[in-house]
Amino acid sequence: MADPKGFLNHEREIAKTRPVEERVKDWNEVYQPGSLLPIISKQASRCMDCGIPFCHNGCPLGNLIPEWNDYAYREDWTEASERLHATNNFPEFTGRLCPAPCEAACVLGINQPPVTIKNVEVSIIDKAWDNGDVTPQPPERLSGKTVAVIGSGPAGLAAAQQLTRAGHTVAVYERADRIGGLLRYGIPEFKMEKRHINRRIEQMRAEGTKFRTEVEIGRDLDAKKLRKRYDAVVIAAGATTSRDLPVPGRELNGIHFAMEYLPLANKVQEGDLTVAPISAEGKHVVVIGGGDTGADCVGTAHRQGAASVTQLEIMGKPGDERNPGQPWPTFPMLYKVTSAHEEGGERIYSVSTTHFEGDEDGNVQWLHLTEVEFKDGRPEPKPGTERKIPAQLVTLAMGFTGTDRDNGLVEQFGLELDERGNIARDAEFATNVPGVYVAGDAGRGQSLIVWAIAEGRSAAKGVDRFLTGVSALPAPIKPTDRALAV
Repeated sequence: MADPKGFLNHEREIAKTRPVEERVKDWNEVYQPGSLLPIISKQASRCMDCGIPFCHNGCPLGNLIPEWNDYAYREDWTEASERLHATNNFPEFTGRLCPAPCEAACVLGINQPPVTIKNVEVSIIDKAWDNGDVTPQPPERLSGKTVAVIGSGPAGLAAAQQLTRAGHTVAVYERADRIGGLLRYGIPEFKMEKRHINRRIEQMRAEGTKFRTEVEIGRDLDAKKLRKRYDAVVIAAGATTSRDLPVPGRELNGIHFAMEYLPLANKVQEGDLTVAPISAEGKHVVVIGGGDTGADCVGTAHRQGAASVTQLEIMGKPGDERNPGQPWPTFPMLYKVTSAHEEGGERIYSVSTTHFEGDEDGNVQWLHLTEVEFKDGRPEPKPGTERKIPAQLVTLAMGFTGTDRDNGLVEQFGLELDERGNIARDAEFATNVPGVYVAGDAGRGQSLIVWAIAEGRSAAKGVDRFLTGVSALPAPIKPTDRALAV
């Protein structure tokens, strides 16, 4: 283990963020560059190398956390990177974007602040890139088999990289103009600069993966024709159908899904646009939805110069400590202050939108809400609590309900859906159509980035076995696996 007394000698210390007044003026990542390395060895030493490391159970990738904590403590960055990549294709993504269920399951977290696993992870991979330890790993020989991957989010990229390294010829199809899926256009630059995606794409190109952008399967290319071109297909198109809010006034101008709003801000950072067509500048902004996507909208609105930002959540305000219904090592619902929340704005809990009010030109101006209380699991309005707040831009960040059904992909393939509207699959991640597999949110439903990568890796094993009869690829999860819960 790293240091037998590390957790006794050192307190938890996390990455430092840049001052709010500085970072809201740009779109760079919020953390101070280089702030982690001076502290990361001590933080890694807090890992106790438990006999049963429950952090493994918290992470669906099965990351070898005690091992790379030990290497990070000793500042052996090459070995740490090797251990990190043994289970995770893209640790620079997860180290920045994952909510770290591994930390919630850390044994030290039973009665002390847990190990800063996420910070150690991102330190290792950033150092690996700096040292040149991340290199292409092309296959020694080709299998002669071809695979199409639909979607270039974390699940699609993980599946593509695994299958390419197994010797198959893989082409990734992406309907957007750049590779990355929601990593590219759904995650703001201040959470993850897109250079991290770009260099992974170049690594994958060097390994042999092909990329086809601006091709939407179902619209631009018939799914049946795609199936005939390739020996196997992996659908990793995500769960991109946004949950709507059908209340009076929804048709007013200025009310948008989060995934209509956020990509435009990222387009500006890519240099495609000078100004975002949907901008918060000078407006009273209301974000409906209290999750990570809602926080992304909050941070984006701050940087665009919003007059005010208010975030609404129908659930009650979470506590600062675990409640008995969410015991260790499950992932607790705690009050979370993201970097976007540090930058300002108001958060209102236990409220529901009743309707929107607009001006004579059809532009939204006010949002009417009421406080709610839950009875038999359903929110009920509390009489006498109705009020309205100014709202000139409203973003709906209430999650997603399933994969896109409008583009024809599901129907053209003839895919069966499960009871939740996701693409059904068997234990090998195979759909009802021979040779067609599904990975990520398209099959699991809305989930975390670590689950997406784990799904991509696991589906790749199923595809590899289908193509060759056997497979040595790892499969960290089964389609039926779920996060730790009571």
